[in-house]
Amino acid sequence: MLIPDLTVKIAGVSLANPVMPASGCFGYGEEYVPYFDLRRLGAVVVKGTTAEACAGNPPPRLAETTGGMLNAIGLQNPGAAAAREKIIALQQWSVPVIVNVSGHSAAQYRAVIELLDDLTVVAAYEINISCPNVKAGGMAFGTDPLVVAALVRELRGATKKPLIIKLSPNVTDVTVIARAAAEGGADALSLINTLLGMAIDVERRRPILANLTGGLSGPAIKPVALRMVWQVTEAVEIPVIGMGGIAGARDAIEFLMAGASAVAIGAANFTNPLVCPETVEGISAYLKENGFASVKEIVGLAKKK
Repeated sequence: MLIPDLTVKIAGVSLANPVMPASGCFGYGEEYVPYFDLRRLGAVVVKGTTAEACAGNPPPRLAETTGGMLNAIGLQNPGAAAAREKIIALQQWSVPVIVNVSGHSAAQYRAVIELLDDLTVVAAYEINISCPNVKAGGMAFGTDPLVVAALVRELRGATKKPLIIKLSPNVTDVTVIARAAAEGGADALSLINTLLGMAIDVERRRPILANLTGGLSGPAIKPVALRMVWQVTEAVEIPVIGMGGIAGARDAIEFLMAGASAVAIGAANFTNPLVCPETVEGISAYLKENGFASVKEIVGLAKKK
């Protein structure tokens, strides 16, 4: 039986398959090495990296919800200089590495890129303009199209590597932000980041999260994410990485059929560390069973008359 071609290309970066972990849900990959060969991934997306070390928000920072979870981690990371060695260590897996870049100002975003841009292992940057649980920067960058375009233009001047802009769902019209990012010079988009939400402990009569609000992820947000991916892939010409509630191959295939060129899996990694390689296998099996020679044949398939 013909083995389907799973290869895809995102902004000039070749991936062996269209599946990667979402930023913030995979660290730098060390915890997953005992479970599977990282070469089974299409790419590795490392956790959000800031110019200086960031302690994140005070606990409690996680809360389970119906069909998902809230997090208010707050971009905890060791800073770009300390992250260099962790990123370099990923070179042994021969998998494209995408660095998620975060900051509270345009200068801070640029500083991260300048600290890491000499690393050949870094294939692209995912620019996080959509984190809902930091008090400065974060989502504020992703809700104003003029700010988005200006930030992308600023970072476009800092690197020749692809820029993937991560969009927030917490906007009135995500296509307006998508077009602004594309016009600013983005090479690709990823969406969606988490939805802003909260939970209350009725015994304590207080919000569960110390930050009061956090980002909702998990299966509950999949219909929203899928709708936005559909809209954005109709609005822009650049490729889209779809994410939000993906927990297996069938979910991933829905995103591909909605127009995404690749997918990222987030919260499901916490309940099933093997979800990424299992999703790759499931996509391959679906293609075989349905007579598709390449995964590219199902990208946008649901839109075809």
